[in-house]
Amino acid sequence: MSKIASADRVSFAELLEFIRPRHRATFVTVKKSGELQISPVTCGVDDEGRIVISTYPERAKAANVRRTPAVSLCIHSDEWNGPYVQVNGTAELIDLPDSVEPLVDYYRSIAGDHPDW
Repeated sequence: MSKIASADRVSFAELLEFIRPRHRATFVTVKKSGELQISPVTCGVDDEGRIVISTYPERAKAANVRRTPAVSLCIHSDEWNGPYVQVNGTAELIDLPDSVEPLVDYYRSIAGDHPDW
């Protein structure tokens, strides 16, 4: 059954409970021209409750975040017309070498432990 979008507010704990098992998202950043850049991404939640994604430094989304860190993320359900949530906030980029451990945590939050880690 599909649900109608609403502006219902939820607690931070309820938000994380919804997001943790869902990893499909649409990430929205602002281009230099002011137009929106929309990218499909995989997301996870770190131990501090931050929503995290991974990208390469040369990607448009990374350049956009460096210039304008205001972003939106729509986290989708696996099924079409399922529940979703939009989160607006400020993004932070973590570059190498500081991103190595957080990157491992990111993959663990999505896929669990890997036998080679």
